[in-house]
Amino acid sequence: MKLSRNLVLSCEILTAHKLRTLLSMTGVVVGVGTVVLIVSAGRGAEREILDRIRDMGTNLIVVNAGQTRIVAGRQRQIATVTTLEKNDAEAIARQCPSVALAAPAMSKKLAARYESENANTNVVGMTPEGFRIRNIAIAFGRSFDPEENRARRRVAILGPTVVENLFDGVDPTGLRIRIGRVPFEVVGVTVPKGMDVNGIDQDDLIFVPLATAMRRLFNVTHIQTIYVQARSAELLKTGENEIRDRLRKRHRLGNKPDDFTIQNQATLVDTERETTRSMTFLIGSVAGISLAVGGIGILAVMLISVRERTAEIGLRRAVGARRSDIRTQFLLESGMLAAAGGLVGVLGGVGAAFAVSTLGYWEMVISWPAALIGFAFSVCVGIVFGIYPAIRAATLEPIEALRSE
Repeated sequence: MKLSRNLVLSCEILTAHKLRTLLSMTGVVVGVGTVVLIVSAGRGAEREILDRIRDMGTNLIVVNAGQTRIVAGRQRQIATVTTLEKNDAEAIARQCPSVALAAPAMSKKLAARYESENANTNVVGMTPEGFRIRNIAIAFGRSFDPEENRARRRVAILGPTVVENLFDGVDPTGLRIRIGRVPFEVVGVTVPKGMDVNGIDQDDLIFVPLATAMRRLFNVTHIQTIYVQARSAELLKTGENEIRDRLRKRHRLGNKPDDFTIQNQATLVDTERETTRSMTFLIGSVAGISLAVGGIGILAVMLISVRERTAEIGLRRAVGARRSDIRTQFLLESGMLAAAGGLVGVLGGVGAAFAVSTLGYWEMVISWPAALIGFAFSVCVGIVFGIYPAIRAATLEPIEALRSE
């Protein structure tokens, strides 16, 4: 029998039992749709995380005082270390060939007040170079300059969240706030940046000159962090090694372990990307189980179909149909069931991804290769689970099949 005739006959048989056909497709639809949705969500999360890492700075290397580790999803310093100093940042910028800029920084959560409004926020003391390294742009107003840093001027640049909390969104430039007990003049407001990879609001910050912060707010001589910009992305690893060697010599560590932690942007990107992909693969694998369940559903439906159509099979064999014709017929039916389910699943998954992205619940990046693979896999599942019923139908003897009537 010609393949075209088999296709037409398969369509007629499947449409004749609409409810059973729909139920047998359900598992495949759910499996393929879930795979498309999960992979799209995973790729969206990966892109969002990578964008946040890039927003942290260009060719960024971060040096933190002491050893750090991840606690509850955030980077924490294990113990207070006071060996990192402003001079270390100057030495890094001057003596490490792969480094373009270095900016020391110190931060602490303090109370900020304007008239009757109060807010606890992170106050960051930083040199002007830090704004360039960390890609912090000024929305309106201005930044502070090196002279204001050296003179310990009491000027502040606010993040948008602080402006919203203290000034209800009104332009605060030229006004005075109190940080702790010290008055500061607001000279600028930063461009919104959102959350960083540690879940910290980058807009809930107040930036002040480092010298002012260390002397008037924190009363310390050490710093917590040095932000470093490598000359190019290719020099990130080289820059990290140069910084480590320079700091170990300056801190006279000898055989002692590092009293600082260095992270470069490339390593952070690779780590976050690998984590996201692992989670996507894990959840996608669970979704793949739905495809297997859908295949079992197709197997059950095809076995029922063989039993119901025993007389039909016997009659076709009696009038000249070969075993291969019967086998092809049932394989086509199971393959078409799975293909239809796969197509509906792809459309449903893509539609759900668009809906979730449009409503703003989650950033989605549609993965068409994943959709194609999901569809192809569903067809393969249908054919594989249809092999046994097809063989069983093809091995029925014509006389015995006709007697079953």
